[in-house]
Amino acid sequence: MIRFLLLACLAATGLITNATPPPPARHVIVIGVDGLSPEGIHRTDTPNIDRLVKQGSSTWHARAVMPTSSSPNWKSMISGAGPEQHGVTSNQWQLDNFTIEPTARGPGGLFPTIFAVLRNQRPDANIALFHDWKGLARLIETEACDIVDNPSGDKHTSEAAFATTAAAVEYFVANKPIFTFIHLDHVDHAGHQKTWLSEPYLFAVRETDQLLGQIMTAIEATGALEDTVILLTADHGGLGTKHGGESMIELEIPWIIAGPGVKKDHEIAGPVNTYDTAATLAKVLGVKPPAAWIAKPVNEAFAD
Repeated sequence: MIRFLLLACLAATGLITNATPPPPARHVIVIGVDGLSPEGIHRTDTPNIDRLVKQGSSTWHARAVMPTSSSPNWKSMISGAGPEQHGVTSNQWQLDNFTIEPTARGPGGLFPTIFAVLRNQRPDANIALFHDWKGLARLIETEACDIVDNPSGDKHTSEAAFATTAAAVEYFVANKPIFTFIHLDHVDHAGHQKTWLSEPYLFAVRETDQLLGQIMTAIEATGALEDTVILLTADHGGLGTKHGGESMIELEIPWIIAGPGVKKDHEIAGPVNTYDTAATLAKVLGVKPPAAWIAKPVNEAFAD
């Protein structure tokens, strides 16, 4: 019944589109690391991130949206649009507490994300969401997902990040979902507690690298690695113990993609905005973006 209501709502808002050709990848995994800055990666040892860079296309100069706060940027990343379109302008945003009306509303009254678009156009897709930060779920049409999991654990350490990754890995091995989104929050906590680029922050970056290695090892063990697109990115960087400002170290984020159809060991020269992530995901998932999105897929990353 929930799936029926979701599709009916999509039809009513004009978001349903015709079917598109089969996608180039059978599985797509996004690993979004809150507060992960390019400089943080450069200043410590990250062999698994380095491996992903070699296997795919990347840029250290992708841009977040303003303000460089979590909610506007996570929403932009999955919605193919900026705050001016989706209306999420701060971490205080709620569905019933906002200042800017979105340019479009889909299921649940939300500006449409890749989750609802995928469910609409590929109704049988297995869609998984694992999130370290509880607040992420309010930005997403969770009814479009087969599983939504916010594992317990100390949110001020890496405990919850490891639990989130373990849950995602277990689900992938058992179900091999078409789309998996994994949100990790421990790097951001380290920045707020000990300052960005401090040794505790860099330790959290190394833990991220370890978690990426666990994910890649698990995918490889299932035999699905050659059929899987992996995208690693972040919502914002940080300065001192904060973010939300206008500095480049807060604005620039890593953007790394690898998998079938992606150029290998390629440095992306063109501009990449965080909302382009959603359009790129639509490309590799074989779905058509809704008209309300302003994003463009990062075509330079692909061999075709």
